[in-house]
Amino acid sequence: MRDVCRKAVEEAGLTIVGDRFFQFKPQGVTGTVLLAESHLAIHTWPEAGFVAVDVYVCNYTTDNSDKADRVFRALQAVLKPQRSRFQAIRRGGKDDGKES
Repeated sequence: MRDVCRKAVEEAGLTIVGDRFFQFKPQGVTGTVLLAESHLAIHTWPEAGFVAVDVYVCNYTTDNSDKADRVFRALQAVLKPQRSRFQAIRRGGKDDGKES
């Protein structure tokens, strides 16, 4: 899972600064890839056929939303879920002084 996550991040053009993965016994993994742009987190429950993925990117100086989407889609292609739920949340960004 570590290699899959790192490859997805690299191919999306994000910058890896570290990672940490833990293999549970008898199954399941939780892991993070720390990015210069923020992080990728993944948690698996193979016994339940469930995986949770969070791709968080900062959009302070550059909009990295497309790169985050590419990471999610790459993981989706590898994991091949029967169902998936994708939710994009715009969190913060450079304050332009305008109120919304």
